[in-house]
This record gives sequence, C-alpha cells and structure tokens, in this order.
Amino acid sequence: MGLSRTNRMTKATKEFVEQVNELRRARNVGPLSWNTAVKFLMARKFDVTRAVILYEQHEATRHREGLVNLSPTSDPLLTELSTGKFTILPSRDESGAAIAVFTARLHEPRLTTQQTTLQGVVYQLDAALESLETQRCGLVFIYDMTESAYQNFDYQLSQKILTLLKGGYPARLKKVLIVTAPLWFKAPFKVLRLFVREKLRDRVYTVSLPELVNHIPSKCLPVELGGEARLNHQAWLDQCEKSMTNRDPATVCEPSPPLTHLTNTMIPDDDPASVAEQLLTFSEDEGSCCEKSFSHDSNDDDELEEDGTMEGTGGLLSNLNGDQTPAAEEEGKLEEEEEEKDRGSSLKGERSPVPEIQDTAHLNGHLHDTDRISGRGSPAAPPSSGSSGFSDDDSLHYDDGRGFTLEEFVRHLRDKGRQGLYHDYTQIKSRPPDGTFENSRKRWNQVKNRYTDVLCFDNTRVVLSSEDEEGHTDYINANYVDGYKQKNAFISTQGPLPGTFGDFWRMIWEQRVCVVVMTTRAVERGRTKCGQYWPTEQDTSVTHSHFTITNTQIINYHDYSVTQLTMVDNRSGEERKVEHMQFTSWPDYGVPDSAMAMLEFLGHVRESQARLTAALTPPWTGHPLGPPIVVHCSAGIGRTGTFCTLDICIRRLEETGTIEVKGTVEKIRSQRAYSIQMPDQYVYCHLALLEYALHNGKLLEVDLTGFEEDGSESE
Repeated sequence: MGLSRTNRMTKATKEFVEQVNELRRARNVGPLSWNTAVKFLMARKFDVTRAVILYEQHEATRHREGLVNLSPTSDPLLTELSTGKFTILPSRDESGAAIAVFTARLHEPRLTTQQTTLQGVVYQLDAALESLETQRCGLVFIYDMTESAYQNFDYQLSQKILTLLKGGYPARLKKVLIVTAPLWFKAPFKVLRLFVREKLRDRVYTVSLPELVNHIPSKCLPVELGGEARLNHQAWLDQCEKSMTNRDPATVCEPSPPLTHLTNTMIPDDDPASVAEQLLTFSEDEGSCCEKSFSHDSNDDDELEEDGTMEGTGGLLSNLNGDQTPAAEEEGKLEEEEEEKDRGSSLKGERSPVPEIQDTAHLNGHLHDTDRISGRGSPAAPPSSGSSGFSDDDSLHYDDGRGFTLEEFVRHLRDKGRQGLYHDYTQIKSRPPDGTFENSRKRWNQVKNRYTDVLCFDNTRVVLSSEDEEGHTDYINANYVDGYKQKNAFISTQGPLPGTFGDFWRMIWEQRVCVVVMTTRAVERGRTKCGQYWPTEQDTSVTHSHFTITNTQIINYHDYSVTQLTMVDNRSGEERKVEHMQFTSWPDYGVPDSAMAMLEFLGHVRESQARLTAALTPPWTGHPLGPPIVVHCSAGIGRTGTFCTLDICIRRLEETGTIEVKGTVEKIRSQRAYSIQMPDQYVYCHLALLEYALHNGKLLEVDLTGFEEDGSESE
C-alpha cells in the first residue's frame, strides 16, 4: 500500500514537472525543480490538473502584483518588514499548521503601497513554505483587528491577500481567524465571503480575543494575542534572510535552502525517490493531519476555490472602493457610574464640539434596504457556526450549541458567584465598540443626541426618510437590535429630546411600530431622563411633525402603565394604533430586588405586540412576531439592553431549554454600543432567568450557596 502511494505521488510529480516545464520553455524560463513541484501538488492533494492551474495562477498573480525580484534588504520592503504587521509564529497549532498573523492596527495604507505590503507577506510565506510540515499541514491565517480603526483597513489589499491565498499560492489554507472584527468590517466582509464555497464557510471565524484559544492553544499564541509565547519578529526575519540568500531572482517559484525555523523535516532537493519516501514517512508518522492529502477521492476538500475572478460581486464592489472615508475614532468613554453622570458626565443639554465627519453613505447605504427600513421580510437562516463570520445575520440570536441547560446554568452561577459575573462583564465592557459613529458626529446631528458619549452605530442605525435635499433629517439616535431568530426585533433608542419628538414619531410610523416600551420615568432623582413625547392624560392629543397622537385610554398596573394611543398621519389621514408601555418600578438606585415585575411586564409586551400586529392594516407580512418593538430608557443602553437580553434569553429557553447570557449581551452590544451599561444589570439578567425558570416550574429549587450579594449601582 505504501509503495503504491509512493509510486502514485512520484508519477504525479513527474507529470506535473513535464507539463509545467513545457510552459516554462515556451516563456524562455529555466526548468522547475522537483521540490517546487511538490509544493504545488501538496496544495492540491496531488491532483495534477488542479496543481497546474494553481501554478499558472500563482505565476500570473506574482507578476501582476509585482511580487518578483524581492529586495528585503532595501526600502521600501525593508521598512515594511520591520513593522511586524505580518509575521509567522515560531509554533504551530495542534494539527501541525503554521500560524501567520496580520496585525491590522500596524497597517497604514497612507504610508505604504499595496504592492509593498503584498511583497512583505509573500517574502515571509515563501520562507515558511520551505518547511515540509507547512506544505503538508497547511497554514492558519489570523487577521487581528484588535484596536484597529477604519483607516487601518484597506479593502482592496484584503481582497488581494485572500485571492492570493485561496487560488494563487501553493499553501493549504486551513483556517482564517478574524479577531475582534469591528462592526464596520461586516460590509466588505460580505463581499469577501462570496469567494468561499460552502464547505469552507465553517472554517472562517470571527472571534473575540478570549475565544482565540478555542482554536489555537494558548502556549502557541504570543502574549499580544492573549497567549503565553514571546514574539520575536526580528529572529524570524533573520531566518527568512538565511532562507532566501541563495534564491534565484530569475525564477519566481524556485525553492530556497531549507528553513529550520519551523521544522527540521525537509525535502532533499531534486531527489524524486527520497522525496516520495520522506512524504510517505511523514504521512504515516503524523497521522490524521497529513493523511487526507494523498487521497484523490477525499470529500473533505479544504482548499478555497481556485477561480481567482471577482464574478458575482459587481454591485457590492462598486460601493467598496478605495475612496472610502476613514471613520472617526469613537470619542470619549461612557461613564461607568450613574452618580458620575450626576456630576455632569452625561452632559444633558451640553454639546461638546465634535469635528464634522464626511458622509460615508456610499459604504453603508446598501445595508439599509427597503426591507430593513420598513421592517418587512423574513429573517435569513442562522449561520452554520456560532462564531462563523460568513452569516449576513451575525447578530441573530439562535441556538448555537453554546448555551447552558438549566442545571448547568445553576452550577455556572454557583461556581462563578457575583464577583465572577462581574469579572465576565468587565471583559465584555473592556472591548472597544466594534463600529463607527460618523452620522452621530455630524454637526447637524449632534444636537439630536441626548448624551455626547452615547452615540449610534452607523451600520445598524435606523434611517428615517429624508425631508430635505441635504439629507440632514434622516438621523435619529436609534439602532436595530436582533432578537431570537428574528431580524430587527427591537429598536433600541434614547429617551426622546424635545427637539427629536417629531423624529421619534416619524420612526414609529415608518417602521410600523405597534409597541413602545419605556423602562424609565420621565424624571428620576430630580433629573430629566426623557422628554414627555406622548399625551399623558386620557382624551388629550399632541402634534409632532405631521402626526397627531391621541391618548384614548390609560391602564395603570402596580409596576407599569399602558397607554393606548391613536396615531394619525395628518397628510394622508391614515390612522394606526400604538401602545405605550412604561415600566415604573425600576428603583432609583441599582436593579429590582425581584424580577417578577419585569417578567410580568415582558409578558404583557408580548401579548400587546401579537394583538396589534394581527390588527395591522395593510396586514403585516414580515416575521410572525411583528415589526420592531421600540425600547428606550434614558440613554437607550442600560435598562433597554437588559429588557432585550431577557426577551431573547427567555425565547431561547422556551424553545431549546438552554441559556446563554454572555453571548447574547455581546451580540446586542455589537448593534447598540454599550448595551447593558452596569455590572449589576448583567448579574440581574442571570438571576431574572433563574426566577423565570422557578416561577414556570422549569426548576424546582436552586442552591446558590456562596453567591455574594453586593455590587454597584445601575442606571
């Protein structure tokens, strides 16, 4: 069997060399070495036809992008290599794959050309690929976006790197890990996903920094990526220089002397018998990491598609060009404690000057299509993997297999304790917002923000219909937030200001909203938390913008009140019913002692939403749960995020019997920055879910011995 495999590999290599050398002779280029032939065959599982295609694409790409005759000892490549933005780690993952890291925050597109950056990448990949183990077990590519800003991102460069790795370079791309991907990255990423076929989609992940160790052992990662190893980029460059010293500049694909940085197992040059023997030995020694590539009929095809074209991306690509305006850095930091806001940090009515940011609607405009603005349309199917970055609905909540059963959840809380949950929340809060706030910072929109440090993500903001030619009237500080298996289930927004009452009611009308949830009082502790945007007395009316809102009935409960409103568009005469549901039992300090009042309120919200959705005219044809529910407190992040978290987690618990609070909060924060504002709100979500399970007979008793009962104040 071993001899047969050796003979097949040797035969395939001879066939490949013959075909490629015929091409090279036609171009007046010297013959290809046996070692180089093996690299291309390894990358395509010794399928000669596919390996020849890969070789030709590799040659074409390197000549087209100027990746030949590299000069690492002179500028600009010398300076590019010294930045350390791209490097190969000295260790491997558990499968034996080499680990390449591109650090986005170190990339300055204004200071270097795409060609120079690509040369730096290819120069190092060439050195790494001298290792037989790398040829066999492939490459893991980490794209680290931690602390990167929009100005660090170059869409065309990313496209070129992916195009090179997927079909123009003799390396087996095993996995792509996009670390701490910001929200603004999703639009171009939707285009990049078109290059990957279905079988590989679950091998491309967007992960947080703490989640990276789920893919690569901590001991293999540098400290900069949360690991234990010390990165020495200069030592790696020294190895590259030794490897490339004798490289023939006239041959693009020729091999270099063996590199010992990654492994001592190398292929002796131009010895077909020895090559085949070592390949076979290596395969048998390393087992599963190497076995699959020698099988022609393997169904576990782990390469990207070889077609390097951009077919099928035309419309989106036209909006993702090199003319994108860099997004502004998120300004300021949300204050942690409510009392600090009492001392002026929330800046009610104060407007600190913020530089005007140029519009980037050409980038984000396609995200706000008709269905999204109107709330119509069914949600897309959930992604194949909970951390996969290829889903158009990255923030859609569903059963991703990571939740706790109720029994596990109780043990989790008992083991964590209050302080452990505080620690988890601190980790979540320590991550910077994954998005841009350009529209919130435009000069004409700044006055529409209640707090200068609570801004609105661009990618998920609600876009109002424009009422002027300049486009100055489409902004409201509100974001779509996905629910459990429901796209745009909520609109999280701030408590309306007197100057935005009209915008608020326009949003209600345009989104066909049936229910408005308010989780604060208009005034608390002598401070105005929200403007009086609805009529408080029965049979009275108010007019905002071109809408008249009439209070037709008020029903007061112990912990909340429900006001039935009739909303009329004064231009068309059309009339709709809206219910305003205000939770009034949130204490001035902290969180409620019991969750039962909030849980009862949540159930009433669901009932009203279902009833009013069924009565909509014309009939609602979108998601069965209806149009978005507008939820607000004062800033639209603390109590608002708590309400959304509970609804999502309870729906999941009802359907699957599992709970996942941390992941839910992370996804909500990716759409509405800073949601769940305080650590006690995070703890409250956990305890409220326990209380819900007990009240509904899902748990008979709970032992939380040792769970400490102290904490901090909340909104």
